Amino acid sequence: MNVLFTCGGTAGHVNPAVALAHIFQERHPGCRVLFVGADGGMENKLVPKEGYQIRTVTITNFHRSFKPADIAHNFGTLVNMGRSKKQARAILNEFKPDLVVGTGGYASFPVVNEAAHRRIPTAVHESNAVPGLTTKALSKVVDRVMVGFEESREHYDNPDKVVVTGTPVRGDFFKYTKAEARAKLGFTDERPLLLSYWGSLGAEVMNQKMVDFIAKECYEGAPWRHVHGAGRDFPWMREELLRRGLKLGDNGIEVREYIYDMPLVMAAADLVLCRAGASTISELTAIAKPAVLVPSPNVTANHQEKNALVLSGQGAARLLREADCVGNTLYDEAALLLRERDRREKMIAALQAMAVPNAGEKIYETLREIMR
Repeated sequence: MNVLFTCGGTAGHVNPAVALAHIFQERHPGCRVLFVGADGGMENKLVPKEGYQIRTVTITNFHRSFKPADIAHNFGTLVNMGRSKKQARAILNEFKPDLVVGTGGYASFPVVNEAAHRRIPTAVHESNAVPGLTTKALSKVVDRVMVGFEESREHYDNPDKVVVTGTPVRGDFFKYTKAEARAKLGFTDERPLLLSYWGSLGAEVMNQKMVDFIAKECYEGAPWRHVHGAGRDFPWMREELLRRGLKLGDNGIEVREYIYDMPLVMAAADLVLCRAGASTISELTAIAKPAVLVPSPNVTANHQEKNALVLSGQGAARLLREADCVGNTLYDEAALLLRERDRREKMIAALQAMAVPNAGEKIYETLREIMR
């Protein structure tokens, strides 16, 4: 069996494909897997780390603007579409896949589209609540569209083709109970744990706000534990906190460059402050973690806010826009939720109602069905 996955752009598109690749190889010894991404995309680093081969096509996105530079970019994209179509044909001719699955990003389009026209079994999976242009276009030609939430079904022209499968999440996120995680982290008191991070690289605007947030925690006697992932902003954050005379660590407040043990820390957390990317909302939903979501305003089609609206609309998370994080707004929101367990319990119940257990298994069965 040969299975081809095509994805790119963000970890939220790559991670589900990697999880599915593992499932296929576990169930079918000897199964060959190939990934296809875009030239220069981050998938070219992420996929080989998981032990899989990746090929690339020359494809770029469209800019939704009529500025001269964007018009020129879009003209280049049209040229690349023709080039990527030829590359996709060559990859399919060589690999001869029995199944082609796109999990998001514009790199998916040429390969999935070509495979669908060859009547190879095809499917797309969309981790975001609202489909992007690529998924929307491919939904018209593939055999199945797989989505993370029931609320996503309405965004497709052919709802009967849509299957609510959830989004696969790494098994590490289910490894510990909250009590086990707290014990492994060495927590000896009963203070709740706040986890905050703004993506793998951090976000300077939000990290500037977190300096004041952490300072207020310290001035109030560290009423809860706090682990914050600063990303690339760690050096200046540490310097600024030291300049203010704030010594962290002994009081249960930690600022780390990266949270390498994220599944462990998230398992121990009582509340999470974070962005609303596809991977993040999938993890929060899968393990039912209450969160205050602050969507990035700098993403294509504002898709993070759309993700956050799905969760907040069900009472499963709180939505706070970056522009509204002024003064103590974010701090007060977090403090309220950390003080009032009942509010968090209601969010947990809503998250559990939205979750699709065993998402990887459901996707696998959906894909096997179209292959039959």
